[in-house]
Parts: sequence; structure tokens; C-alpha cells
Amino acid sequence: MNPSNLLIVGTMAIDALETPFGKEESVFGGSASYAAYAASFFCAPRIVSIVGHDFPDEYRKILEDKGIDLSHVEVREGKTFRWRGRYGADLNVAETLETQINVLRDLHPHWNGKNTPENLFLANVDPEVQLELLNQLERPRMKLVAADTMNFWIQGRRPALEKVLARIDLLVLNDGEARLLTGETSLVRAARKIQEKGPAMVVIKKGEHGVMLFYGQQFFVVPAYPLEDVFDPTGAGDTFGGALIGYLAKQQDYTFESLCRAVTYGSIIASFTVERFGLERLTTLTLPEIEDRLKRFIQICRMPL
Repeated sequence: MNPSNLLIVGTMAIDALETPFGKEESVFGGSASYAAYAASFFCAPRIVSIVGHDFPDEYRKILEDKGIDLSHVEVREGKTFRWRGRYGADLNVAETLETQINVLRDLHPHWNGKNTPENLFLANVDPEVQLELLNQLERPRMKLVAADTMNFWIQGRRPALEKVLARIDLLVLNDGEARLLTGETSLVRAARKIQEKGPAMVVIKKGEHGVMLFYGQQFFVVPAYPLEDVFDPTGAGDTFGGALIGYLAKQQDYTFESLCRAVTYGSIIASFTVERFGLERLTTLTLPEIEDRLKRFIQICRMPL
């Protein structure tokens, strides 16, 4: 694997989670953590992030054992970014109980100007941070620049987010965020408006209702893998985005057909994430398991026409 092929910037966190199925006070989380681990099934990504001295060594080892480069993860005095959340009967809705920004407020990416990655994923983090990293990279050398965002940034960092959108190829967001960003109730119209802002490719996540891909004027929809039990949905979206970009980085093929396959792989790998707390299920996941679930998924989706 080429370690310079994919660079991911985002958060590394310690979460506290409560769902109808259990409660955990210390769970390895963060947008970059989920995204990089998912991408590592296809390539060897690098992470740009920041943690405090309280960041557990075992969390670092989880990523390093998958070949993920942490040399651009800064360690600062203070505490790691922490999020406490709770899910009720509707597992699509997370209730934020507490957010401790801690050292994350000091995340200012510093790139040495060498080995510009061919693929960049701006995972869910402040758009100002996304812009800082974009400004240090040589855009002509990058084949794909993708980004994720959330309602907090759409509402509180709109000017910076608009600048990010003008400089990326692909945006990943959920249906509520797409409507909030554009003011459109129709997701088709919302996607078209987002494309007008910059990204030719827009991926809209709809949770248990699947994913919509807009690629120029082409359109693809894939349902979610049907699960009987969802244990913890935290990080499923970050997993999806990381797997999608990781697959494209491995294939080095950015056609509509390749994007359709990447979206499907992202959905399958995300379906494993929700089976346990945090990264726990991903750490035991194997490529044969992924391929087996993909085959079953294809069989399920066959239309008897």
C-alpha cells in the first residue's frame, strides 16, 4: 500500500455513549479515527489531528496496527476532545449531553509541502481547519478532494464552509444537512444546488434508508444493508466516508461506475460499525467478511422484473 495515497484530517476523540443496549464511559471515537480505520481496508492512510496526553496508548495502537500513519497527529498538554451522547428508541437521532473541545481548539495543520497526497478526505471538523490544510497542499497533484460536514458547521461556519465547497470534488453529508445547507426540501434539488457551489459529486446519506449519489447529471441510489439489531450508530457516517474514499484511493478510478461501487462498499462497512460500541466491531472485521456481506447484499437487492 502507498502511505501517501490518502490523507485524512479530522478529530480523534474519547466518547461516552449510552444507547438502549448499553452504556460506556470511554469509547474510542472521532471522525478521523473511524474514517481512517475504514479506509485502511483498501489503502494505508495518514491522519492529521490532535490529541491530549490523556489519549490512551491502546487507541493509538489500534490505528497503527492497521498501518495507519500517525506521524502528523500532534500531542498537546491538556485533554483530548471528548463527546458524551445518548440515543433513545430512534437510533437515527443522537442527543448531545456534553462536548469538551479541549486541545481540539488548537488544531492547526502544518504540512511540510512534500508528498502531497493524491487523495484528500476532509473529515467532519471545523471548515476553518479544512481550509488551513487545503491552503498548504498542491491542488494540481491531487486527484480527488472530498469533504464531510455537519449541521453545527453549516449553521456556525457557513462562510468558511462555502469556501471549502468551492475547492472540493465530492461532498458527503446526510439528508438533514443537505436540506439545511440549501434550504430545499427535495434532496434532488438540494444535491443540484450543492453541485453549483463546487463539488461535481454529492453523496447524501439517509441512515437506514440508504444513500444517494449524484455525479454530474448521473444518479445512483443504494439501500442500506438490512440489520435486525443496531447497537451504536456513532461513527457510521464517518466509517462510510472513509471506506468510500479509501476504495477510490486504491482503485485510482474516479468514474461514475467506480463511485457506485465505492458507495456500496461504504454502506456495507458502515453496517458493521453499528454492531458494537465505537471502533470495536471494525477491529475484528476482515475483508472476507466484507465481501461476503456484499455478495449477500447484491442478492437481496436483485429486482424480480
